[in-house]
Amino acid sequence: MSANSENNKKGFSVSRRGFLKTGAAAAAMGVIGAIAAPAKIANAAASSPSLDYQPAKGQWSKLRPVNNYGGATVRYVENNSEWLGTTKLLGKVIQTDEKDAGFALAYSGELGDKAQAGILTTVFRSPMVIPFSSAIGAISAPAMLTGEPNPKKLPIPDPEQMSQHIKDFAYYLRVDEVGIGNMPDYAYYASNMAPPLAAYLSRAVPKDLPYGKAPITDKMPYVICMSVQMHLETWLASTGYDSMGVAQSNRCYHAAANAAIIMASYIRQLGYHARAHHFGNYEVLIPACMIACGMGELTRTGDTTAHPRIGFRHKTSAVTTDMPLAPDKPIDFGALDFCRVCMKCADNCPGQAITFEKDPTPHKGYLRWNTDSKKCTVFRASNDEGVSCGRCVKVCPWNSKEDSWFHEAGIFIGSKGESASKLLKTIDDMFGYGTEEIEKYKWWLEWPELYKYDVEAVLKAANAAAPAAPH
Repeated sequence: MSANSENNKKGFSVSRRGFLKTGAAAAAMGVIGAIAAPAKIANAAASSPSLDYQPAKGQWSKLRPVNNYGGATVRYVENNSEWLGTTKLLGKVIQTDEKDAGFALAYSGELGDKAQAGILTTVFRSPMVIPFSSAIGAISAPAMLTGEPNPKKLPIPDPEQMSQHIKDFAYYLRVDEVGIGNMPDYAYYASNMAPPLAAYLSRAVPKDLPYGKAPITDKMPYVICMSVQMHLETWLASTGYDSMGVAQSNRCYHAAANAAIIMASYIRQLGYHARAHHFGNYEVLIPACMIACGMGELTRTGDTTAHPRIGFRHKTSAVTTDMPLAPDKPIDFGALDFCRVCMKCADNCPGQAITFEKDPTPHKGYLRWNTDSKKCTVFRASNDEGVSCGRCVKVCPWNSKEDSWFHEAGIFIGSKGESASKLLKTIDDMFGYGTEEIEKYKWWLEWPELYKYDVEAVLKAANAAAPAAPH
């Protein structure tokens, strides 16, 4: 650990919390003119004159009457042939095959022996992950995801009221954020792996079973996205590349998967088609679905979608359906302006996979920051100083904020354009957010001896169609 990191770990966490307990914080915020009083921040989004769109007859849901944007100023935008939310479309978007995803490439050996052996042993090198992986595998079969709807359609309210009800049901299922969107055709994969990728990753099928390609034919007009946020205090205590990164992901993948399975089944009971999509068996690209559902914008990390309140510290499942719904509009909360000036994820990426380019560049028919997904995958699969990686999740200023008026003020500032974003980034760095490790929040145990793996032994075992051993 560098001297600067040690300072962050030992000093800044105390000084900034002391700062927040005094009037100095309020005075500082008053000086920069960001707020007049903490109470105003909580209502910043709700009182913004740009909020001229009222979803679900003026109420987000009965269980959550006002959508929680964490203090960000949110503007609603339209979908058309040139834009998906704030993502610029350059023409026909090129769909991808699931077999070309990073983990699939690592599994097939296309990213080198160490990455292949690493991906084969991921769940075995983190004991906390094995139970989640097994549970996700158990609800990944097609029969769990889809099926024929009730032949007798039950009467439902009008689309707006039904949309409100669907959101309420999602919150009842204990998700943290939910949205409904028009389903873009290009948000489907061109083809699925058969068996699905998760079946290989969880070793539910033999290593040498060849990939098949299953075309996506059951396309539907609407998509429901449901996000489960990763535990903030756990991230604050983690390095971002120890074993908790993959444990955080799998916990949320499992919770989001359960919600999707139940939601899709419920819609089918009402007499409509519905297909659940989760980490164990996706037919869709979640980032595009989230944007269509008004749940975020793309970030510098590439195809990662940040929500105004929880950033991209979440995992998300989806349900596609033909049940008539009232879609939400995509949102603009200033993520593009912020990512142009921040670059904290690029500065701290252990795999040096995240670009430092100022502006998004062309990629498969749209603009995005072109993170090197292969470099990212190689580090996550090969990391033997931990298991996988979530360093960008930990350090991003949108992800790492505790629940307080001061942090809502920061989010309010960060959604106000490039100049304001520079100010938020400066404050973020001054207090060491993201780069610190707060020991009092570290509750889990680590077994570093499991991190290392014998590449040759793992591949030999895998090629013999035997379960891979971690050593």
